[in-house]
Amino acid sequence: MGQPHPISRIMHTGLLLQCRPETSIADAAARMAEHSVSSILISDGQTIAGIWTEHDALAMDFSDPEEFNRPVVDVMSSPVLSLPASTDVGEAAIKLKESGKRHFLVTDESGKPVGILSQTDLALNQGLEPYLKLREVRAAVVRAPITADGDQSLADVAHHMYQQYSEAVVVDCGADGLGILTERDIVRLIARHTSNTPVRELATRPLLSVNENDPLIHARDLLIDNHIRHLAVVNSLGQVTGLIGYHDMLAGAEQMYLDDLRQALEQRDQALAKSRRTLQLAEKVIESSFEGIVVTDRDVRIEFVNPAFTHVTGYTPEEVIGRTPQVLSSGRHDNEFYTRMWDSLATHGYWRGEIWNRRKSGELYLELLTITAITDDNGDTTHYAGLFTDITQNRKNEEQIRQLAYYDALTGVPNRRLLEDRLDHAIRHAHRKAMQLAVIFMDLDEFKQVNDTLGHSVGDELLAQFTNRVRDCLREDDTLARLGGDEFIVLLPEMESIDHVLMVADRIIGVNAQPYKIGEEHVTIGTSLGISLYPDDGETVEELLNGADVAMYRSKRDGRNRYNLFDPDVLQAD
Repeated sequence: MGQPHPISRIMHTGLLLQCRPETSIADAAARMAEHSVSSILISDGQTIAGIWTEHDALAMDFSDPEEFNRPVVDVMSSPVLSLPASTDVGEAAIKLKESGKRHFLVTDESGKPVGILSQTDLALNQGLEPYLKLREVRAAVVRAPITADGDQSLADVAHHMYQQYSEAVVVDCGADGLGILTERDIVRLIARHTSNTPVRELATRPLLSVNENDPLIHARDLLIDNHIRHLAVVNSLGQVTGLIGYHDMLAGAEQMYLDDLRQALEQRDQALAKSRRTLQLAEKVIESSFEGIVVTDRDVRIEFVNPAFTHVTGYTPEEVIGRTPQVLSSGRHDNEFYTRMWDSLATHGYWRGEIWNRRKSGELYLELLTITAITDDNGDTTHYAGLFTDITQNRKNEEQIRQLAYYDALTGVPNRRLLEDRLDHAIRHAHRKAMQLAVIFMDLDEFKQVNDTLGHSVGDELLAQFTNRVRDCLREDDTLARLGGDEFIVLLPEMESIDHVLMVADRIIGVNAQPYKIGEEHVTIGTSLGISLYPDDGETVEELLNGADVAMYRSKRDGRNRYNLFDPDVLQAD
């Protein structure tokens, strides 16, 4: 048998998150939380020694936070289960179910790790949108939700989730309503060294829900739109009857979808033989479908396309009928890709996957395509039917949402949210290593005058150029962030002496003193800096940011275009 839909097409390849065996559990959790992944590989040189997952995090003893400082090698799972990248998606799904695990390491022909495959990857890449529109939420709820009283300790709830092999628990917060605590929340709590706190203080509220009578496509869209992985399922009385996630809603749906599709085709054939009216109705359904539909003969010559095909591709029926679908070829896929496609059609009678095609305008687009071989009574293929959806914008939206959530839209540097996460991590690292770190608060002098006299477009370009100059003054591990307006923060982790901090401050003031050329304008502008140090000036994110802010305002009062170190004695005198 061929490999029609290998897992290499859906596995995580962008970031194969790894850490050393001696890495602390808290640091491993922090890296998982920062990158929003469900597992981290533990490697010793070139060897993958084990894996630590969100589910493994439930086994931690929250009654003893010191346990979070233990090396992750003590709690990792080993050996790591692996699959070749050529493994078929269907076979991988079976192996995941048989193993009782949620992750597989994916390897190439030489055994080298090339990606991670999770249950969620399989759930999100089965291409079952049409089927999800027909199936109700109630059909995917397999059991009543695991619940916890808000007064229960984090240790007790995590232990209960681990025993029940549950990804999430509904928390009764009394007068505050219901909340939810998930495996991903547990990882973030470990990263923050959270103590054995009552879960009412940790649960996410409100608990978002979907009605059990709603179609599954509605639940899927709510999960995507709210960037969450679980929803409460409620009945007509508003009672919570279960929890649903990607895995629950799609588990086993692929075979059910194929069975339903085959049954529908048989019923349609019977109806067409009996009634012309049924044929007309089927034609109207196809013509009004939001998915593009194309039908070819056995030689793959196009015989029919619906209006949605024309809307997506730009080609009219007259331009493509009699031609092959090669007219849409993007040139991005090699011969092996199409060989696997035809092997699947010949072996299984269908193929489903993502494919890059080209519109009539020349624009590339990504589509989710399902091809079905239609056979006669003798089992011979007479036609091929393709159904596709343009998913290009969905992919772009996912990337844009992530960019907007953590990065400044104008300058591209981290925003306050990402800065505070990095600063919190740097403080904990500095504490363990007994090192210093510095926070520099920067504000451009008289920036409002630039906007008022030269216009906001000049001001925006000035901020962008200022960002580039400051970046050139920093190390690779340093962070430059924009808080808003003309306020910036520089985070200098792992500083061995104050001299290096002052050298960076002098360098920033120096490069900024050089005139900026913006269009026909030459702009000269100063910058006032304030510096706070860990641990001398504070031990929390808020204390260090506030200290640097106070020192920066003192620089402005002292004449601008200079820096000041935070001095609590001067603050009291003021």
